[in-house]
Amino acid sequence: MDNLKLYTEESGYQMKDILKCTVFLADMSEWSAFNDVYGSYFKKPFPARTAVAVKSLALDARVEIECIASR
Repeated sequence: MDNLKLYTEESGYQMKDILKCTVFLADMSEWSAFNDVYGSYFKKPFPARTAVAVKSLALDARVEIECIASR
């Protein structure tokens, strides 16, 4: 999430500009912990979100997040 915030801001946007996120989780048992961290980066109204369980991710990542931002 720190990287997401960094890249969002480096692109000239703020976290509040994120409209939609697609979250890919390698282990859905980590959903609750992820959701707690995710929620700490956004304020209401929260962006729309889709969560997808996947078998594996590149570089053995546990989570991958794709976001769309607009002003």
